[in-house]
Amino acid sequence: MAWLFELCPADYRAHEVLRRHPVVLARLAARHVDAELAAAREGLAEVRAELRDLVDPEVITAAVTALEHEGARLLAMSRAVGLVERALRGERFRARL
Repeated sequence: MAWLFELCPADYRAHEVLRRHPVVLARLAARHVDAELAAAREGLAEVRAELRDLVDPEVITAAVTALEHEGARLLAMSRAVGLVERALRGERFRARL
């Protein structure tokens, strides 16, 4: 649960329902991570046009790289939270060779 809380806004820790019901916390954490992923993707799609008159091209390139890395990290996080949520809902997993 500590890991799930780390993925959410800090104020989520104040809600007893989230501390008592891990599956609820997992669902909200998944929604939060997915929203961050959507924001990163939107930022990537718009960063060049939004910043072209404000910063040098190399700064835009660095921002694009940062957003690409963040998108990849968030995608992996979304998959991981999804697996945790599925396990908390009772889904059984079998090892595949």
